Amino acid sequence: MNGEDVTFFQSLILALVQGGTEFLPISSSAHLILVSEVMGWADQGLVFDVAVHLGTLFAVLVYFRDDLAQLLKDWFKSLAGQGLTESGKLAWLLLYASLPAAIVGLLAEGLIAGTLRSSAVIATATLVFAGVLWSADKMGECKLSLKELGHRRALWIGFAQCLALIPGTSRSGITISMALFCGLTRQAASKFSFLLSIPIIAGSGLLQGIALFSDSALGEFDLLMMFMAFSVALLTALLCIHAFLTLIDRIGFLPFIIYRLILGICLYLWVI
Repeated sequence: MNGEDVTFFQSLILALVQGGTEFLPISSSAHLILVSEVMGWADQGLVFDVAVHLGTLFAVLVYFRDDLAQLLKDWFKSLAGQGLTESGKLAWLLLYASLPAAIVGLLAEGLIAGTLRSSAVIATATLVFAGVLWSADKMGECKLSLKELGHRRALWIGFAQCLALIPGTSRSGITISMALFCGLTRQAASKFSFLLSIPIIAGSGLLQGIALFSDSALGEFDLLMMFMAFSVALLTALLCIHAFLTLIDRIGFLPFIIYRLILGICLYLWVI
């Protein structure tokens, strides 16, 4: 197997991992770092990161395309003073909830990229926030719909999303947990979390794209391979979103909690 084959294989596996874990409450960053360390793979670079982030972004945009069209339509109507509908209100809530993580992410970018990306931190966060998800699923009232979500609860979810900047936390895991603590149903909590991912993934991809073109690194990467990574991440993420929303009321969060506990223990064993 030559170097190109290895690079293609790496890209395929990591795109599958990214797409398969981005929207599940099990931490995509923990899986990407773990797979790379176990396999002894070097960092795939900015081009790969941009490709898979665009793939997961397009997945959530495609899946919620009808909701997003209505959200944008009613949000612009509210700006024009034509009244605030339920969709317009939800659009504003998503905007408010996105601000805390956007601000903290910009201010703490160096710390996140350096100190916090250690296996010990990831293992600890994986275990700790498995307990948080379990507590939220058990203690949350789980009776409110998205129509009943208010500004205060939305901001609490937004503040919780800041914790997802710690690798191993899981963005979807912590936002769903806080949404459950705030009384949302599993379906409402999951949908709000997925919609809330759009500004964060888009912003992260934009910053990576700016860094990519400023480094003039695009020409150093196989465009066909980048398209493959994008497509694999997109299709895998689409399947995961659909499966998660279809099954979550039936299976609950216990399988994900157990998986996180096993993953955290394996990470600790790897560190030792």
